[in-house]
Amino acid sequence: MNREWWRNAIVYQIYPRSFNDSNGDGIGDIPGITEKLDYLKELGVDCLWLSPVYASPNCDNGYDISDYKSIHPDFGTMEDFDRLLKEAGDRGIKIIMDLVINHTSDEHEWFQKALAGDEKYREYYYFRKKRNNWGSFFGGKAWEKVPGEDMYYLHLFSKKQPDLNWHNPEVYNEVCDIMRFWLDKGVAGFRCDVINVIYKNSLDNGKRRLVLTGIENYLSTEGNHDILRRLRKDVLSHYDCFTVGETVFVDPAQANLLMGEGRKELDMVFGFEHMECDQRWLKWFKRPYAPERLINALDKWQRNCEWNANYLENHDQPRSVSRFGDSEECRKPSAKMLCMLNMCLRGTPYIYEGEEIGMTNGDFKKMSEIRDVESRNVNDILVRFLVPKSIRQKMIFRVTRDNARTPMQWDNTAGAGFTEGVPWLKINGNHEWINVEHDSKRENGVLPFYKKMIAYRKQSEALQFGDYKKLSSEKGVYAFERSAGKNKVTVILNMNSYEEKMPEIKGKLVLSNYNRENTDDMNGIMKPYEALLFEE
Repeated sequence: MNREWWRNAIVYQIYPRSFNDSNGDGIGDIPGITEKLDYLKELGVDCLWLSPVYASPNCDNGYDISDYKSIHPDFGTMEDFDRLLKEAGDRGIKIIMDLVINHTSDEHEWFQKALAGDEKYREYYYFRKKRNNWGSFFGGKAWEKVPGEDMYYLHLFSKKQPDLNWHNPEVYNEVCDIMRFWLDKGVAGFRCDVINVIYKNSLDNGKRRLVLTGIENYLSTEGNHDILRRLRKDVLSHYDCFTVGETVFVDPAQANLLMGEGRKELDMVFGFEHMECDQRWLKWFKRPYAPERLINALDKWQRNCEWNANYLENHDQPRSVSRFGDSEECRKPSAKMLCMLNMCLRGTPYIYEGEEIGMTNGDFKKMSEIRDVESRNVNDILVRFLVPKSIRQKMIFRVTRDNARTPMQWDNTAGAGFTEGVPWLKINGNHEWINVEHDSKRENGVLPFYKKMIAYRKQSEALQFGDYKKLSSEKGVYAFERSAGKNKVTVILNMNSYEEKMPEIKGKLVLSNYNRENTDDMNGIMKPYEALLFEE
């Protein structure tokens, strides 16, 4: 295995709108990110992944791009971006961009020209007189009528996100040009949005399903693989950069086809199987969380993937401590346990803003507080099916993407240190006691533990590049080993909310989320969410 820099990088995802507002308009911005670079450097971050900062009407908070080579005024200017890039580089921090190339905004110049009847740009998208039966990822049909015409266009996501036609060579050339534009500036790569659904084999009717009818026509097609190989050869191979793909509905074998070293496509992918361990069919239909299902999913990907992009939360997922831990009495130990889990698995670790202080799901009380387009669409569908308001809100508040998008909690002031204005999304009321300022002053805080765990990983050959081996996972206690030559690390995690028996392990205790110096007084029993790391 090659040892490229990104394999051992600590990647920190920033959702710019919610990170830090420098001008008091209630919206996080690029100068706000620059202000926090020293904080990120001290944390141990090597690379920032920025969710979209491009020009956009913000139907889907930036994932509907109207100009790939411009910065949205809400976030600042291109000069602000260039300064961020330089200041980050001066601190040894690289930056990757979000690359959204399955679709554009319907306000993009290409689509506007297509609507005006320009035949060249009509071929950039899928326009048809007859719709097929495909469903949208955001609910409802995947086709929208063109105003004033007997014509429809395809949108796998929002109707304001028309899909690009990758059968058209001009689309490929345009995207290559966009990628070179940012790589020439000095960005270190891309996180590629829904990258395994960009190429449609055909527009035939699909097999009827409860959701996403038609998916067999565009999921991980051979044409998709060919595009990724060409982008690697024609663009990416000429820069010191990496790509990580958001890839839906893939198992480890399919993931390896997208990012295996010999494939020359992506460098790594985000799997979703562990994100589905607490749901039935769809994320909106939850089942009780069981640690065993999470452990089994993680172990499966650890054993079978060439390299993993490890994460427990992001801008689309609920907060991990609310989901896999305890957001109340055991918030700190469970947040630290999840930190040790993420930092010790084989692969590149990704941290999402606020995860390092144990931020929890939002405290939404009514639908008017929700900004997420997906959640609003689902609510509308549930209303049509006469689902009672109390059930609708319970379903949505638990899994809405806005749970991860509440503003970063820097201090306990009214604006949480995020803004001096009115925040674009409701600030969680628990910012009064869950915030960076409060946590950094406490030796037993979540933030100090993250710093300690990151520092340890960076000096551990076993954690950086070692092999993975599961030792046991009985009753929700996950024990695994990482080894590289004579360097061996053993990790034991009680992922339960109650005490559980500890498996017998040899070695010296090095890290503990309960500040243990040894295991002499444990009597073989682990506390709720206890995490232990041993060296041999």
